[in-house]
Amino acid sequence: MTKRKPDPTPIEAFLAPLARIARKRPEIEGLVFWGGPAGWGPAPSEALEAEEIAFYAEGLLEDGFHMDWTLVAEDHPDAEPDHLRLCFWQDGNPPPALLPGWRSVEQARWNAPDNT
Repeated sequence: MTKRKPDPTPIEAFLAPLARIARKRPEIEGLVFWGGPAGWGPAPSEALEAEEIAFYAEGLLEDGFHMDWTLVAEDHPDAEPDHLRLCFWQDGNPPPALLPGWRSVEQARWNAPDNT
């Protein structure tokens, strides 16, 4: 008898699309943005290689961070995805909308459970 694979945790299920994108587009970068009570900076704090993205995010989600990710392309119909925008925060508002000239191809948001 074969062992049944365990169901994914909620975090694993949330990150599955990121892992799929990284496998399909190994050249894509994840641009990391941080937010908080003071707001959101205009530039990413770091760039991750595709294979680092899900692992990086998993640890932060386990530590109680919120996350918003967006597969981003230039804002014209034939544009291929350019990068993943990875936004993390604990306090404060969610990230702002994409800048003009960019569009979302796919996106999702993880709201950390309230453990208070």
